[in-house]
Amino acid sequence: MIALCGLLGGLGVALVVDWLLFDPSPPKPKRQSLIRLSLLRAGIVNLSPAKFVAICAASGIVFVLITLALTGSWLFASVFLLFGFWAPWVYLRHQAAKRQAALHEQWPEVVDHLRSAIRAGLSLPESLSQLSSMGPELLRPAFSDFALDYRATSNFSLALEQLGDRLADPVSDKILATLRITREVGGTDLGQTLSTLAAFLRDDVRTRGELAARQSWIVSAARLAVAAPWIMLLVLGTQEAAKNAYLTPGGVVVLAAGLVISLLCYRVMLRLGNLPVEERVLA
Repeated sequence: MIALCGLLGGLGVALVVDWLLFDPSPPKPKRQSLIRLSLLRAGIVNLSPAKFVAICAASGIVFVLITLALTGSWLFASVFLLFGFWAPWVYLRHQAAKRQAALHEQWPEVVDHLRSAIRAGLSLPESLSQLSSMGPELLRPAFSDFALDYRATSNFSLALEQLGDRLADPVSDKILATLRITREVGGTDLGQTLSTLAAFLRDDVRTRGELAARQSWIVSAARLAVAAPWIMLLVLGTQEAAKNAYLTPGGVVVLAAGLVISLLCYRVMLRLGNLPVEERVLA
């Protein structure tokens, strides 16, 4: 009886250890970091997030050195250190938004090409591979990589997933999801679906273009309003009397309050000035 209880107890311990160390459930996919996602949206695929952080640090150091050369004040240098560290991120967000706007204008043409290729009797992998030579210039490298992935693996779903990761665009997710469903379950109305999708995309591009044209001058004026006081501060920092005034406790409080207000106003400006961004369905 004691041996049986010991055997059952050992079996229970073995099952618990097996469950803890060898969980049969599939691992959850890791979410991409915000920096990695922004790099992909900007079309920068050869730069890792760690290297981008290093670039931000180097930019901050450059801003510090320039500020010290102009003002000789470590207080001003510490303020512009934050601006220098933030500058590459602002540039990255600008490039990502610019590329996303350009992609939105190209997707209707991509959908039209896919519809024509499918009607001509080409398979879905062949239709997508043709875009590497006949599609828009901005998208050709991504579809060329898709063609290489498909030839290497012969796995359409895997190649399609890697293509979606490279494009990192919500509109591409809709198109690729449509193609994946058609590939897996079949369907005879893919041409009509793509035609309807192309019409919706053209309407969206036209509407977004009108809204962006109206808001661009507002956003530019807001950015200038945020940057102007700090440019003036850098100019005043070259004057000894102004620099000594900011080195007092009251001056430090004014600089800290101005920095917080500027960052807060910049975030509010971005929230109010940017158009709504669609969420990715395949992220």
